[in-house]
Amino acid sequence: MAETHTRDAWEKLRELTAARIALGRAGGSLPTAAWLDFKLAHARARDAVWRVLEVDVLAAKIAGLGLAAVEARSAAETHELFLRRPDLGRVLAAGEAESLRAAAGRGSAPYDLALLASGGLSATAVHEQLVPLLEALLRELAARGLSASPVVLARYGRVALGDPVGAALGARAILVLVGERPGLATPASLGAYLTFAPREGRSDAERNCVSNIHAGGLSHAAAARKIAWLTGEALRRGLSGVALKDEEGLLDGPRQQETPRRL
Repeated sequence: MAETHTRDAWEKLRELTAARIALGRAGGSLPTAAWLDFKLAHARARDAVWRVLEVDVLAAKIAGLGLAAVEARSAAETHELFLRRPDLGRVLAAGEAESLRAAAGRGSAPYDLALLASGGLSATAVHEQLVPLLEALLRELAARGLSASPVVLARYGRVALGDPVGAALGARAILVLVGERPGLATPASLGAYLTFAPREGRSDAERNCVSNIHAGGLSHAAAARKIAWLTGEALRRGLSGVALKDEEGLLDGPRQQETPRRL
């Protein structure tokens, strides 16, 4: 027997949002197509949480951008432990700081920006967004005369892992690129967290966040431009976080003059 699908009066609004609204009904339940779509999105989100970052694959792709990549281990030794103990994903394993200094040493001149990428809660996001974002970001940083460190890759890292990593590299600021908690709209959203003068004990209020970086959200080019602007201002003003407002475009001025539209 064919399913009877009763349409929702607000169905037209579905064209304006990825949210699950106006799905209609079949009797007292969701239509089969809407239910199956929900189950698929939920499965993709679960897969993203449990996927482990493939460091070797990413390192090879990063090398294609002319950047070196080094691996760092957090105190979370397994994926299961990382999910159950967020605190372990915020600190380096014993001896890792010394290894980072040796692998990515720069001598007397500090990096303007250290780069750390971690699977976070969606390794899928890192695999899909990291390389194109870095490609755009390197151009933006070069245009501002800012130097970037080799990319540090951590399988099981939280945002705060950037503090000891940045301190070990002696960087003026650090950018942590991490897979965001997946939702039912997308399992592949990347977040970028900028911290000036990284050191252990920094709070989340001392970070700037650029989030929702994915195909249906903030584009790689727009995210790279915003991150580079925030980095430049953080280094110029000597601060980041709540004290640094996102005023890109207000201080730099418009990128191009638009022709007024005739009404």
